[in-house]
Amino acid sequence: MASHRKPRTRILQSATGRRGAVGVTTAALASVTLLSQSASATPSDDSEEKPSLEEVKKKVDGLYQQAGAETQKYNAAKERSERQREKVDGLLDRVAKRTDKLNDARRVLGNYAAAQYRTGGMSETATLLLTKDPQGFFKQSHLMDRMTSQQKDAVTEFQQRQKSANTQRAEATEQLESLDTAQRSLKERKQNVQSKLSEARELLSELTAQEKARLAQIEKEKRAEAQRKAKERAEAERRKAAQEQQNEGSGGSESGSGSSQGDSGSSSDGYAAKAEKVLSYAEQQLGKPYVWGATGPNSYDCSGLPQEAWKTAGISLPRTTYDQVKVGTQVAKSEMRPGDLIFFYDDVSHVGIYVGDGRMIHASKPGDDVKYEAIDYMPFHSAVRPA
Repeated sequence: MASHRKPRTRILQSATGRRGAVGVTTAALASVTLLSQSASATPSDDSEEKPSLEEVKKKVDGLYQQAGAETQKYNAAKERSERQREKVDGLLDRVAKRTDKLNDARRVLGNYAAAQYRTGGMSETATLLLTKDPQGFFKQSHLMDRMTSQQKDAVTEFQQRQKSANTQRAEATEQLESLDTAQRSLKERKQNVQSKLSEARELLSELTAQEKARLAQIEKEKRAEAQRKAKERAEAERRKAAQEQQNEGSGGSESGSGSSQGDSGSSSDGYAAKAEKVLSYAEQQLGKPYVWGATGPNSYDCSGLPQEAWKTAGISLPRTTYDQVKVGTQVAKSEMRPGDLIFFYDDVSHVGIYVGDGRMIHASKPGDDVKYEAIDYMPFHSAVRPA
């Protein structure tokens, strides 16, 4: 019996061993499969984890530009809203005055109605028959005839006053609806600006310290290149001025004479003196923060700064870059003079004040301040000399 049990035991042990080996093998294969899947997934996840630093910079710069464009739209909407508010306030004042006059006319009619009520509304014949003083009646009748004429005039005046008041109310209601539309647009523009700025801040906040340092270096290199171009432009301006002086000293060539006339024309209308006031004001604002929608005195957006600066020279500029670019005389980039307005980007969403030597003063962007900047730092659109 023992000899028969022993083989069975060995068989069971062998089977158990094989099952264990199969289990281990299966587990091992599963582990290898999982590791393989994990390994193959990791590179893909890493490659899609986040954009390159250059892509981040491009997107942030784009968002700041979009925020600048939305700021100009906000400024325009704010101006419309303020004009609409002034118009509505004026209409409401006129409606109140019309209503007072209508109430005065209504009181006159009320007095006539009360007088008729006191007479009982009796006919003149019945009154003559019943009166004890016929002579007094005729006097009273003559007075009533006059009152009837006045009453007709009062009714006419009341109707005119009522029509005028209704017209004014209808116009005020229409203007209030326009004001509501303008205020909704203002709110929408404000939200758009805030959304762009929030998105830019979020992108920057996700950068590591090393990436932020690299981004600052890229920005520094970009500014250095713009400064190099500014120096070249300044040198070209000096050579041009020296050549013009030489031409004038030697009797003047045709081109020199034309340039001289242009300069003297600008000087004769006091442009140089005005520009000096503008630049003096702008320089006093250096270091103050950029705040979108601001026009000073403690902060500015890009179009708010030249608007306030040129105000010191007695010239009123529009509020937005879209309108400022239409004011005055357009000048070529090579012919710019200190005080000229210089606009950037295809959508004309940024403006600075040219100071000469290839530089300007501008309210830069959110998180930055009023500063000197090389004009080649941003893509040039056009330049204008305010008149």
